[in-house]
Formats: sequence, C-alpha cells, structure tokens
Amino acid sequence: MVALRLQQVSLGLSSNRCRIWYIAVSFHLHLDTEHVQHIYQDEPLCVEPEVLIHEVLSRLKDYKKGSILICRDGKLQGVFTERDALRLMAAGADLAAPIHTVMTKDPVTTSVSETVGSAIQKMAVGGYRRLPVVDDSGTPVGLLRVNHILHYLVEHFPEVVYNLPPKPHHSTQEREGA
Repeated sequence: MVALRLQQVSLGLSSNRCRIWYIAVSFHLHLDTEHVQHIYQDEPLCVEPEVLIHEVLSRLKDYKKGSILICRDGKLQGVFTERDALRLMAAGADLAAPIHTVMTKDPVTTSVSETVGSAIQKMAVGGYRRLPVVDDSGTPVGLLRVNHILHYLVEHFPEVVYNLPPKPHHSTQEREGA
C-alpha cells in the first residue's frame, strides 16, 4: 500500500482521487487473483439422470434448494433449476418422466481454480444465477450462486459497495453545497 501511495502522489492525484484509484486497483486485483474455491459454500445436490421429475421437485423442496445437478458416475451431465420446474408446470408436462429428458445438458461450469472475475463474467454473459463448481477431473464439488458473489464483494470491498450513490448512473446537474 505504501508503494501504491507513493506512486499515486508522484502522479499528482488529490487525496480523494488517490483513494478512489486505490479502491479500483484493489478491486480488480482481487477479482483477477482470488479463486472461486474461496467463495462457494454449498455442497452440490446431485441425482442420477433416471430419477423422475416429481422426485427431483420433492428433493428441491425438502433441501430448500433452487437447483439440482444431474450426475452419472460422479460426472456432471446437466442441471435442473426452479425456472425449469416453472416452465414444466406451466406447460402441464408429465412429471413422471426421467429428469434427463428436461435437464439442461452440458451446463456452463466454473472450476475451483478459476478467478472470481472469470466466474462473474460467465454469469453475466450467460445470464446465469448459479454455476456448478467442478474440480480438475470434472466432478462437481459445489454450486456458486449470485448471492455468494454479492457477499464476497461486500465482505472484501465494503468501501466500494457502501459508498455507491443511490442511482449509480446519476450525474449531478447542479453544483452541490454552499
């Protein structure tokens, strides 16, 4: 931090701009160096592809989960979420069919060694609220959820999160103060 402050002073930045610059640099450094393994907390809930849809729905309810991973021989085959369940129920689908007939096949995953920034990028681009976390052999070891990332950001960057303006894209039209 001392080296950064010296560099900032030599750049001629004011104290406030210096603080903002430091927070931005720190924010990017953490997202590009911290690994996913430090932020996911959930053990994955897994079922075999032959399990019936109504049994999967019952497990989601019993475990109070929003998604379930479909695995064969310990390897990820697909994922089924509450969004999928709502679509099925709205369409009046047969809930006695096997889950593999309605699961999302070959879901996008993140590995324990990927950076937090990379996982955020995948979630943002794909519109995912959850990403299965797999180890180097492709075995699911967890589930990364959006709220895990939000908790991580608040915990590691409280100055950035708590100092956001009410409307982040708001620009002041008039001068404030006396």
